[in-house]
Amino acid sequence: MSTARFKGRWLPWLFLLPTLIILLVFLYYPVIQTFRLSFYRVAFLGLKTQFSGLENYIDLAKDSTYHHTVWVTVVVAAAVVVIGLSVSLAIAMLANQKIRGASVYRILLIWPFALSPAVAGVVFLFMFSPGFGVVNYITSLITGTELNWLGNPRLAILLVIMASVWKNLGYNIVFYLAALQNLNTEVLEAASIDGANAWKRFRHVTFALLSPMTFFLLITNITYSFFDVFGMIDILTKGGPLDATNVMIYNLYRDAFEYYKTGLASAQSVILFLLVVGLTLIQFRTSGRQVHYGG
Repeated sequence: MSTARFKGRWLPWLFLLPTLIILLVFLYYPVIQTFRLSFYRVAFLGLKTQFSGLENYIDLAKDSTYHHTVWVTVVVAAAVVVIGLSVSLAIAMLANQKIRGASVYRILLIWPFALSPAVAGVVFLFMFSPGFGVVNYITSLITGTELNWLGNPRLAILLVIMASVWKNLGYNIVFYLAALQNLNTEVLEAASIDGANAWKRFRHVTFALLSPMTFFLLITNITYSFFDVFGMIDILTKGGPLDATNVMIYNLYRDAFEYYKTGLASAQSVILFLLVVGLTLIQFRTSGRQVHYGG
């Protein structure tokens, strides 16, 4: 069996050069600059920089407002991941049933993922806005009062969580549906013959066989909940009210592009990066042990 070989030693690198240039300019260089600037005090638009060591990190460690931002981020991320995966799996189980028009239902379930976070934010903004939002109109008919979803801190964070979960449902459902349609049916049939009811078959067989896909979605949803909620928060609440929805990625954006605290924003970016990497490694060491391939 012959294998294709490049005639010249440098020809493969020549083909890779455009990709490497793009990665260097738009990925590696900004990452290196972010780590570097986190140790500097940066004047407006970077006109002057002064080395400050760990001062930016120390300021963040002492800032109670930033502590609150970290806590809000953890709450939103945990809610989006747990609720999102649970609801997605439940819907995927229903969509996997052999019924007439199943393909149409599946397409309708998946389409929210095609929307950008900003568009999803606009949809929820119109639905929950005081005065003319359809949700407030329905609640006023039922209860006689309108809920201030955008002005109440508890309702605002709930709205962000609901919008974030809805936006990513299609992504999770696609992968869960693919996994369900490729399960080993012989194992499920054996469990049924042994007398296991529907709940036991799901808990001990189906969910175990889905562990590789669940683990994959767990990692991707963690990343999504830390970064991709920015667009919805910017449209819906802009971090308010009273910083109730001011997550780390949005606080970073405000410090960098509204208050021009470039050094402080760079330090926040590094902390956010390390936090996500740390959580991912923990997931690999803990949840990864429960993953079983080829069941």
